[in-house]
Parts: sequence; C-alpha cells; structure tokens
Amino acid sequence: MTNVAWVEQAIQRGSWVKLICGASNEDLASITDLCAVYAVAGVHCIDVAANEAVVLAARKGLKWARLNHGVNPWLMVSINDGKDIHFRKAYFDPRYCPLDCYRPCEKICPTQAIRQEKGVESSLCYGCGRCIPNCPFGLIKENNYELKIKHIGSLVNALKPDALEIHTAPGRIETFQQIISEIMISKVPLHRIAVSCGLNKQFTSPEQLAKELWQRHSCLRSHGQRPIWQLDGQPMSGDLNPLTAKVAVKLWEKIHHLAPPGPLQLAGGTNANSIQLIPPTKGPSGIAFGGTARALLKPWLQEAQAKQKNLWEWDAGWQASIEKARTLIGPWLSRNNQ
Repeated sequence: MTNVAWVEQAIQRGSWVKLICGASNEDLASITDLCAVYAVAGVHCIDVAANEAVVLAARKGLKWARLNHGVNPWLMVSINDGKDIHFRKAYFDPRYCPLDCYRPCEKICPTQAIRQEKGVESSLCYGCGRCIPNCPFGLIKENNYELKIKHIGSLVNALKPDALEIHTAPGRIETFQQIISEIMISKVPLHRIAVSCGLNKQFTSPEQLAKELWQRHSCLRSHGQRPIWQLDGQPMSGDLNPLTAKVAVKLWEKIHHLAPPGPLQLAGGTNANSIQLIPPTKGPSGIAFGGTARALLKPWLQEAQAKQKNLWEWDAGWQASIEKARTLIGPWLSRNNQ
C-alpha cells in the first residue's frame, strides 16, 4: 500500500494522527528525534515549520524511520496568511531585568528557552507565549513572522512537502486566494492542504467560522486541491491542563454539521484525554498532537542531546520514547468511524 492510500484510509476510519513539531520550532536536534520516534510509533503526518533547515532535520528522522522500520508518513509544512500566534517568538533584553527578579518566565517556559544571560534562545522558542504575561515588568515582547506571498511558490518548490497547512483568520480570503495561486505556480503535487482555524474574538460563532471555511473550500476546489479542516480549539495548550481537550472536541461538535466537505481534524488543546470525549464509532477524522506530544518525550530528547546522540543511537532512551509515544497515539490509531 502506498503512503497516500495508507493515510487516506486512516482519514476515512477516523484514525488519522498528526504530529505538530511547531510552526516556529527550530530546535533541529529535537525535530529529528521527534520525527523518527513518532513515525515509528505510527503517525500518518508530521507538520513542521516552512524552513529549509527544519525540513532537512525532519527528513533526517523520517529517512531513518523509513530505512529501518519501513514507515513513511507525510511531511507537511505550515504557513500563514497573516498574523498568527503559531508564527511568533518571544524576546527581551536581559540587561533590563532587575537583579532580584524571581524569573517566573524561566520557570514557565516549556522548552527552557529563556536564559538569564541571553534572554530567549530563539531556536528553542516555539511561540507559546506563556512567558509574556508572566513577566512582572512587562519586558517580554513577541516577534511575529509573516512570509511574503511572492516568496511562497519558490519556498514550496524548494521544500517539496507532501502536504501543506495554512493558518488563517476571518477576513483574509483574498490573501488566502493569493497564497493558493502562488502554491499552484510551484507545481509541487500536494496530497492535501490543511486549513487551520478556530473560534476566537473574531470568529465568534460556529456559523461565522463555517462561512469562512466554505469560502476557502471554493478556492481550494477551484484549483483541484483537497482540504483537511483543522479545528484549532485552544492553540498550544494541550500540555497545560487535561481540560483543554474539551475545547477542541466541543468545537467539532459545534461545527461538523455546518462545515464544507472534507475531513475535520482536532487540534489546539488536544492531549491524552481527547479520545475519552468522543464516541468510539463517530467523531472527527483524526487528531493533531503538538505541545503534549513534544512534552511527553522531553526527558529523553534532552538526555540524547546531552549525550550528543540521536535517540535511535541510545537504546534505552529510544525504547522508552517509543513506548511513551504509543500511549498517546495508540488509542487513535485503533479508532474506526465506520
């Protein structure tokens, strides 16, 4: 079975699983290991930043998994059609930090990207934003990254992903259409284009969200592209609290009868509790795990880097990582909506 048929079959069953490495994550060593572990554990797709170094790191892990275990998930890259919290990094000048500060920003950072002498280590920051409100002096700001539309076609052509994800927001249909036109110019064959969106201060109702998705559906279908609708419940929060799982599931409950044709996938706040909140024989087409999937493997990722090895070169760490990854995605892989 080709990897396209394998993935499409999972979408039909409701057992599609995607790993989100992070649209702003540039921790190359961790990305390589995450891709290898979750590919072998059984995910169907791995989503990474649209960055050549990041894609190269991801392909290193995927190549190892393919050669040693015969698995071949899709590689997806994420882009945005405007300002989006997934495409940002925190920053501050540590020279302005009071010496007696108890550094709550450092304590709350999930990737240990904040260093007293450096501020924020950009390559480790994936933009969760948890440090920003926790600075008692308001010193931490965010840098937002928006790819110029005219560069998107050449970037897609250089990266040649299997699939693409576009993070969007209300009122940006014209920009979305321009991006799709640029993607078509690249002539890179894409298995699917995921559209990531959720309810927020601007999308105040399921009906409004559905209307925007229908606009994007018309655009995608006019270019012969097949969508996946990624319902972003509570972005980058799945590792914070088990209750965030409810947000993504409730969004699916509100939107699934209004949404345009195409698979609906949970994201944003998803964690190990998500599977318990949906009936076993109906529900979304799949799920994406981001922060919770990365946090689950953090101890072994860090120790492998300390050993200056890839995880697969450290037997005990590799086996422990695989087992831990399967506890998260295993229940989804065995689902069947039919």
